Amino acid sequence: MANNNEIVNGFDIEKDDSLKIRLQKLDSVKGCLVLYLTGYIDTYNSNLFQKRVTKAIEAGYSKLIFHCGSLTYVSSTGIGSFTHFLKAVKPRSGDLVLLEIQPKVYEVFQLLGFSQFFNIKDNLDEAVSFFGSEGDMKTDDVFPKIFRCPICSKKLKAVKAGRFRCSECKTILAIDNSGQVFLG
Repeated sequence: MANNNEIVNGFDIEKDDSLKIRLQKLDSVKGCLVLYLTGYIDTYNSNLFQKRVTKAIEAGYSKLIFHCGSLTYVSSTGIGSFTHFLKAVKPRSGDLVLLEIQPKVYEVFQLLGFSQFFNIKDNLDEAVSFFGSEGDMKTDDVFPKIFRCPICSKKLKAVKAGRFRCSECKTILAIDNSGQVFLG
């Protein structure tokens, strides 16, 4: 497995133990990079986070997949970093996908109203197919959709877009035509 500096020159020059990032280049999708995040993103480390990911974007990676399964916390400043990356990759015909977001982290995205701006997928295969189809998914391809409740993590199934209640925690959820799940 290649180390980060072999994938993006100078990526690990500056590091912070509060947020570890491991890179994986995906050869199956041109310009695609998976960033495995471990730790947290807050006001104190978000500048370094932005600098490091910006190096990857400047190295030609415009399709970014952030694997958030080991990300324990994101502050509003951290969400601002993701917004910054989205603005940086869009003019380069890119996009970003967030994977395996922990319920408490997802809640911050929801509360601040940012969950609708980001492509949130359940696994790496979904993210790769999102980029493989350049993000063009028909409604027929989305449903039925299996996903986890953002509050209690119960596995749920939606057969069409609309509003419904989680069978476990009774939270009201909405799912749009693209398969994105929202609170309320």
